[in-house]
Amino acid sequence: MSPAATDDDSTSAEKRRPLPSRWDLLAALLALGIVVFLAEASRGITQPLANLASSKLSLDPANLPGYAARTTLRMLAAMALSLLFTVTYATWAAKSRRAATVLLPLLDILQSVPILGFLSVTVVFFMSLAPGRVLGAECAAVFAIFTSQAWNMAFSFYQSLRTVPVELTEASRCFRLAPWMHFWRVEVPFAMPALVWNMMMSMSGGWFFVVAAEAISVGNTTITLPGIGSYIALSIGQRDLAAIGWAIGAMLIVILVYDQLLFRPLVAWADRFRFEQQAADVVPHSWVLTVLRQSGLVARLSASMAAVWRRSYRVGPRPGASTRRPVPDGEARWPDRIWGATVVILAALVLWLVTRFVLQGLTGSEVARALGLGTATMARVLVLIALASLIWVPVGVWVGMRPRMARIVQPIAQFLAAFPANLFFPVAVSAIVAFGLNPDVWLSPLMILGTQWYILFNVIAGASALPSELRDIGTNLHVGGWLWWRRIALPGVFPFYVTGAITASGGSWNASIVAEVATWGDRRLEAHGLGAYIARATEAGDYHRIVLGIGVMSLFVVVINRALWRPLYWRAERKFRLG
Repeated sequence: MSPAATDDDSTSAEKRRPLPSRWDLLAALLALGIVVFLAEASRGITQPLANLASSKLSLDPANLPGYAARTTLRMLAAMALSLLFTVTYATWAAKSRRAATVLLPLLDILQSVPILGFLSVTVVFFMSLAPGRVLGAECAAVFAIFTSQAWNMAFSFYQSLRTVPVELTEASRCFRLAPWMHFWRVEVPFAMPALVWNMMMSMSGGWFFVVAAEAISVGNTTITLPGIGSYIALSIGQRDLAAIGWAIGAMLIVILVYDQLLFRPLVAWADRFRFEQQAADVVPHSWVLTVLRQSGLVARLSASMAAVWRRSYRVGPRPGASTRRPVPDGEARWPDRIWGATVVILAALVLWLVTRFVLQGLTGSEVARALGLGTATMARVLVLIALASLIWVPVGVWVGMRPRMARIVQPIAQFLAAFPANLFFPVAVSAIVAFGLNPDVWLSPLMILGTQWYILFNVIAGASALPSELRDIGTNLHVGGWLWWRRIALPGVFPFYVTGAITASGGSWNASIVAEVATWGDRRLEAHGLGAYIARATEAGDYHRIVLGIGVMSLFVVVINRALWRPLYWRAERKFRLG
């Protein structure tokens, strides 16, 4: 062999040698940072619960980085649980007509039950899972945050699965995709852009209720976990405006960090699943996604995982003609009748058990009082949702159709949506007392502060998903003014708006427990409503009134959803779907 040949072989071997690139180093640095963060934030989770009492919470700003890490870890854990819940629960409701008759009303009720209603029932259960350990209290806090995140994501995913364009479904049938492959290659990609926007909203919704999740007080049980939420609760109790300012700054920094590391990469990645036939004018970018795509190490790891995932497409029934014999109409109705009768019997049994429990300690006049307070809260919710819709639907359409503006608005809206209503208590209480205002009227806006953003985020997602072809048709035909809104914009975002309005409505009922009772130091203001009623019962540990309040709230939500939101959902599915 000649020396020249040897040199060529060595040179080609060096070229083939998998040397780490700068992208590999950046990706490894990101992964290492995440591991260090998880390790530091999870420190002390398994320690004895008595250590929480000995190490009291401090308003020293130097402690805020550690508190912020603990809060962020809880919210990320709740987000992971919410994703799992969304993919299973919403898919089951969308795929099974019989299951939907139970799952959808149940989802309506769950999203409206106040977070303190969940805490009052579940805190004892979670504490019993790890007796005497902080882990039980952490599980209770994560579950409470989960209840403020999951329902919005589930509604969004359900709406997307029910409005998959006909062209995509027909293409799946032509390619004879199995149901499992159809779900992951057609339905999930179509739902992904809207789901990512609702994940951002859900993350912010977790911030909105983080005070109640970390400063748990149910009857004689009081647990304060280290975190930004408990820091805010302590600063409000001590009327420390400087500490509130530090908490706001810490929240802003944390939101910006996970916006850069989590949500901007997801938005840029999900843009590839937009339903249109031509490329978008402005493609969203993320430096984190660029690092992951350019890294050879990440590519090799993801390739192996993708190969395993592709093998799962072979699982399940093979596509093809069905071998079932046609079922006569009479026989087909019997399973539905049996299922309907079973649901009615179970609902009647649950209603009887709840009624018996409530009436053991309460009178009929107390039930009538709760119904009256529920009517007052319902009036606030409907008025506030109507006002929020008039404001945020046009804004959401305008922002969603301008990708550059959406990138600017995204972190600002996340921060505003994450702003806990408790932080407005100093201003609200001081203004109401100073000017002699009516708490029944002026505490009401606190109910919509966190939930109005559900409408904005969903409308932005809907406007972003409008195909470029549809916009170009309107431009070529010179469609403008109110005709453009009536024929293009509003029909295009209508399914997304309905999802946002439903979750905003349920979230407003949920927020009433925080908004109808405002405290600032030793000052306390209450509005007449069901939220204040449940808050008082929770503080007193009165489980009869807690169950009564939650039951009345659930009744109002189900009636409103059946009379208003469900018909709108049905119309959105059939008349305003793409394709």
